[in-house]
Amino acid sequence: MKTDNLHQVISIRNLTDSAYVVRMSRRGLQFRAGQHILLGKAGSIHNREYSVYSGENDDFFEVLIKEVDEGLVSKQLKKLKPGEMVQIEGPLGFFTIPAELVNSAKFLFIGTGTGIAPFHSFVKSYPQIDYRLLHGVRFGNEAYDKMDYDAKRHILCTSGDKTGNYHGRVTKWLKENEVSPDTHCYLCGNFNMIHEAFEILEKKGVPPSNVHAEVYF
Repeated sequence: MKTDNLHQVISIRNLTDSAYVVRMSRRGLQFRAGQHILLGKAGSIHNREYSVYSGENDDFFEVLIKEVDEGLVSKQLKKLKPGEMVQIEGPLGFFTIPAELVNSAKFLFIGTGTGIAPFHSFVKSYPQIDYRLLHGVRFGNEAYDKMDYDAKRHILCTSGDKTGNYHGRVTKWLKENEVSPDTHCYLCGNFNMIHEAFEILEKKGVPPSNVHAEVYF
């Protein structure tokens, strides 16, 4: 078994009964915010894609995971203890922000569930970025690490209770609010949300070239 892709687990941090953050040693692995990795328990033939959750300048590596009933990897990783090893392939993907836009453009980030992960990495990596973040979840307790975002820029959309900033899905909020056509929009979540949000943004005058999508589950 090759060892150059092995990383040590530093901690497992539970956010809800099913969502958790795995922190691992970085070992100098370079990535760009928005990229993802293939992660699995060391020695296992099973792995899964997870967006990097930590910032480009952090001295550790983090991913946000939701344990699912049929998810072999998410169950395996949740049982890991500090000191155990995982294997990482990557980083992969192009769901990134061009360097020349970071300091000059306006951004709208739209994520559902753990689809917020790449946006956490964006905000951690580029603290100066001009963004608005729409996070769609069922219940308010799923506002993962809400304190890491500027409260004035973070809009929690809850469909199952009224504890968020807005009661309803992110697409409903999008229909009811203005989006400037020069906004760069990044969408991460399930296919149906992305498809609907893309159509809404197009009707609001946002050109397709300004809309970037990552289907997360």
